[in-house]
Amino acid sequence: MAKNIDFKQIQLLILDVDGVLTDGGIIIHADGSESKRFSVYDGHRIRMWHRAGRTSAIISGRKSNPTRIRAEQLQIPHVFEGCLKKMPVFESLLNDLNLQPEQTAYVGDDLMDIPLVRRAGFGVAVANAAEELKECADWITTMSGGHGAVGQAVEYILKQAGAWEPLMERYRV
Repeated sequence: MAKNIDFKQIQLLILDVDGVLTDGGIIIHADGSESKRFSVYDGHRIRMWHRAGRTSAIISGRKSNPTRIRAEQLQIPHVFEGCLKKMPVFESLLNDLNLQPEQTAYVGDDLMDIPLVRRAGFGVAVANAAEELKECADWITTMSGGHGAVGQAVEYILKQAGAWEPLMERYRV
């Protein structure tokens, strides 16, 4: 890692959707509706992130009803869709939340995520990300998008911050 990262100060987890929370596949039905597959493992880790007192956001290039539904299920409070240019949304979100880039982690998979991975305090590329994104990421998951990559990133950050063990107490009853 090139950056000196203080994982304890990371408060905001920002996620791309297609290729990160999903495997990037989209099923378009005859009526025009679409389906996406989301990982339950990722969902549980996002809930753990929230239980650790942190917040989350989605910044996606596409608008999608399945994305909105999943974000609602996971209580992700900040959802931005149809963002062809993600950096202005990133900067506005940080301003609204009174956070600095060092207090953010961003998980992406494709070329349009490069500026955010570089700007975030901790930039993550999923295992199946574009090579150009992997080259500028602070960390690369071993799991692919839609198959546990987000959960792996959440665990890594929380463990580095010393926040994982307290969360595990509820499972050790």
